[in-house]
Amino acid sequence: MRRRIGYVGQRGGADIEATGRENLVLQGRLYGMGRHETERRADELIELLDLGSFCRRIARTYSGGQRRRLEVALGIVHRPDVLFLDEPTLGLDPQNRANLWDQLRRLRDTGTTVLLTTHYLDEADQLSDRVAIIDHGLVVAEGPPEDLRGRYPAGVTITPRPGFADLATVTAELGREPLVREARIDGETIRVDLDSATTGMAAIFDLLRARGVEVQGVSLREPSLDDVFLHETGRSLRDAGPAATEAIAS
Repeated sequence: MRRRIGYVGQRGGADIEATGRENLVLQGRLYGMGRHETERRADELIELLDLGSFCRRIARTYSGGQRRRLEVALGIVHRPDVLFLDEPTLGLDPQNRANLWDQLRRLRDTGTTVLLTTHYLDEADQLSDRVAIIDHGLVVAEGPPEDLRGRYPAGVTITPRPGFADLATVTAELGREPLVREARIDGETIRVDLDSATTGMAAIFDLLRARGVEVQGVSLREPSLDDVFLHETGRSLRDAGPAATEAIAS
């Protein structure tokens, strides 16, 4: 079983006093690969994960993003069928995070099954074919990201022109529209939750036009996995805390 899986822990596992290439060769040899096979595989991974500009430097001199890419390479040196990643982008800047996302997509496209845990729900949304949200050890939501997001309404904020006095009546009428889950007044604006933003927006504007409502501004917010988490657990991911919650993406 160990030969069929790869693992990249949150804290990594590279020997920081060796070069990146030495790390790869050592890892291959530990998995029982022959010397020539290991050398070829190290060169292949250096190209695949774009390690060439720093692979002959001592690993302790690497940036966070460079070390993370090396650690992913170490996790797949033996060509595992499944790769487990624990918080792969924790602490990375946006550029290095995006770069690692590209590398993980490339691995998926070449046939490796990737299972990762993350507290960044946008990361789970971008990278995964399926997501499981775990709260206090229980799976509270599971499925393709688009299906999970599709369970919850899109939000529309409508700002009438100043001086419009009949917000309550218009809001009540909007709330009776078939695709509207809820309509409510928020200060000088109307907030509407829609089952379908595409068709629901047309119905909203038809009603506003019929009632003579001049609109100063409109904003649309599609549901996210953060909304899924909030609806399923009753609190935000930040409130839940890292010890309580994980998103597992594959």
